[in-house]
Amino acid sequence: MTSQIRQVYFNGQLVPETQARISIYDSALMFGDMVFEMTRSFGKRQFKLREHIDRLYAGVKILRIPLTMTPQQMEQACQQTIEANDHLFAADDEHRLMIDVSRGLLGIYQGIEGLHKGPNVVIADFPLRWTVAGMGKLFDSGINAVITSQRAIPASLLDPKVKNRSRIHYLMANIEASQVAGDDNWALLLDPDGFIAEGTGDNFFIVKDGVVISPEGRNILRGISRAYIMEELCPQLGIKVVERNIEAYDVYTADEAFMTGTPFCMLPVTRLNGENIGSGTVGAVFNKLLACWSENTRVDIAGQIRAWDAARVTTSGSQAPTPYRFKSK
Repeated sequence: MTSQIRQVYFNGQLVPETQARISIYDSALMFGDMVFEMTRSFGKRQFKLREHIDRLYAGVKILRIPLTMTPQQMEQACQQTIEANDHLFAADDEHRLMIDVSRGLLGIYQGIEGLHKGPNVVIADFPLRWTVAGMGKLFDSGINAVITSQRAIPASLLDPKVKNRSRIHYLMANIEASQVAGDDNWALLLDPDGFIAEGTGDNFFIVKDGVVISPEGRNILRGISRAYIMEELCPQLGIKVVERNIEAYDVYTADEAFMTGTPFCMLPVTRLNGENIGSGTVGAVFNKLLACWSENTRVDIAGQIRAWDAARVTTSGSQAPTPYRFKSK
């Protein structure tokens, strides 16, 4: 009989998502000692899955998590999880995978009976529309990027290129941005030298004189979507792209700006701290890149998210934080 409850890959088995639990003594709970990836599909086909897995395994290597599962086996487990859940997804849904790898029990708790020993591998599959709820309008109006007092953690202290669960600084930046008057305020972090780094789950770009400019990849998470823009879309369209340090001044004087992230792909940034970037409207280069991305994946990226928003039934309105927004009281 086919299960009507979403299934989660949990250490080699598929279990109901309500039963996928790690121990309170896991190193992930104690130290945020976990690497993870979040993926998406287009037309229910995973996009850049292997690139996400390769980045995951770079983190596993650097953090020295003793994982014996190979990247090939991880990819197979992802596909197995998708297949187990696809019948629960609507025809227009996309698969949003969440892959977590923790070190497992700390040494002093290894003797407790009945607990899994060794790393935990958890793969959850849920509708992408959860993550991008309410973002449809942003393709038209854009984001107000808010530079927060909370700085990015530099690679010399904790390498942000390792996608890990130690992200309290992101949450603090979101809390600060939530105190700003108005809507659609997203945090933008500076590095300790005062250069623009990244958002709290997204990479940042500006456009000046037709050139796409990204902060250097030193003190940021080098996003899969960021790489797709820089290494594939810009060359495909003949758009020059460079990496260099940029300051707030460069953003204020840019022609346009945008954010990239796996769930929404790219969103325009039309204001910085409430001041217009360029004309304060969505830019031509942004529209050109988004159209090309949509054509390459055969999915109208903005249209899909707008349609989900139009069909969404608003409930009581949770005040719990999301990866991209934090609601104040």
